[in-house]
Amino acid sequence: MTIARPGSGSRQRSRTVRGLRHLAALTALVLALARLAGDDSPRGDMTVASSAWAQAPGRPGAAVETIPDMPPVTDSSNLYSHVGTNMFAPAVAGALPRVYVPNVKSHDVYVIDPATLKVVDRFKVGLNPQHVVPSWDLKALWVTNNAEGRTDGSLTPIDPKTGKPGTPITVDDPYNMYFTPDGRFAIVVAEALKRLDFRDPQTFKLLGSVAVPKCAGVNHADFSIDGRYLIATCEFQGSLVKVDWINRKVLGYLQLSGGGMPQDIRLSPDGRIFFVADMKRGGVHTVDGESFTETGFIPTGIGTHGLYPSRDGRKLYVANRGSHHVGGPPHGKGSISVIDFATGKIEATWPIPGGGSPDMGNVSADGKTLWLSGRYDNVVYAIDTASGQVTKIPVGREPHGLTVWPQPGRYSLGHTGNMR
Repeated sequence: MTIARPGSGSRQRSRTVRGLRHLAALTALVLALARLAGDDSPRGDMTVASSAWAQAPGRPGAAVETIPDMPPVTDSSNLYSHVGTNMFAPAVAGALPRVYVPNVKSHDVYVIDPATLKVVDRFKVGLNPQHVVPSWDLKALWVTNNAEGRTDGSLTPIDPKTGKPGTPITVDDPYNMYFTPDGRFAIVVAEALKRLDFRDPQTFKLLGSVAVPKCAGVNHADFSIDGRYLIATCEFQGSLVKVDWINRKVLGYLQLSGGGMPQDIRLSPDGRIFFVADMKRGGVHTVDGESFTETGFIPTGIGTHGLYPSRDGRKLYVANRGSHHVGGPPHGKGSISVIDFATGKIEATWPIPGGGSPDMGNVSADGKTLWLSGRYDNVVYAIDTASGQVTKIPVGREPHGLTVWPQPGRYSLGHTGNMR
């Protein structure tokens, strides 16, 4: 598969970003005039709560000063405003509607047609495929094969227009992968090496690294609303690490209450609070990113693991894997919790019928289906987001970080589709 290298496209992206920034500034001016006239209602469909745990300086509609070349935040009350139902970017035109499922123990990827709920393809990849990661420019998908305990990790490209794999690229321990908000770097999460490796997003040539020696089990991350820093989870240290990725330095570590095992992490729509799934404690920590302090904890279920915003930016779907341990049994007490972003309250809990192990995945483009791997049950769950009804599809051994493609959004920050 041929993937375009940076060049004139980077200059075009800069011109586009500048144009979007001018549009955002004009929008902010109009909103300011409206507020002077007495209209103080928030923009869009997102209602920002006044609950104590969500309080922070600033107000909805305030301009966000982002890093250079990062696409602008056009609605500071909902940074997910560009990933609404079927809001596709031109870059995904022609992509096959598919669900790509990496199976850790059978070293392959299963491909599901979401229209028929059938497996339509499967192919071998590298050892221990963990996640299928959309590229920043939305033109490729990458399977992260970390070859756990070995030295022959790799990235396997998938062409979204054909659904077929390309030639793998050798990369050290790629447990997970992210992209900087400006698209300049791929960040390979080298978990076993306690390192974040900055690589060229096209060739994956190593350009630099940030060591995180006090972050055993570094695995998942998310970026601040302005793109200045990222916060990553340290699974085996019960903590988080905050990184200034621009200057490539660690800003600090935060030990979470209860000595847990943090997993996925996702920023609230207003950019104020990071939600952190904790597999050991069975719930979600809330963390103020600016002060880097823990502000609360929301109990959800056994083995809390994956976090996925709804398409309207109102809800957070929380996958509870049914076991507090790495390597849990099948048919555990797996469930999905639905958190209201505005209040921090659980509005619904959907158990997996007969037990299960919901892990990683994402929401369909129309927002109607939550797709999750059933890690220890060798299935994929297609969950109706209106009713919680579950359909199970058999796949390979130990399905993990599946992705749904195409997804709405302007660009991908990585993982299984952290779109903005």
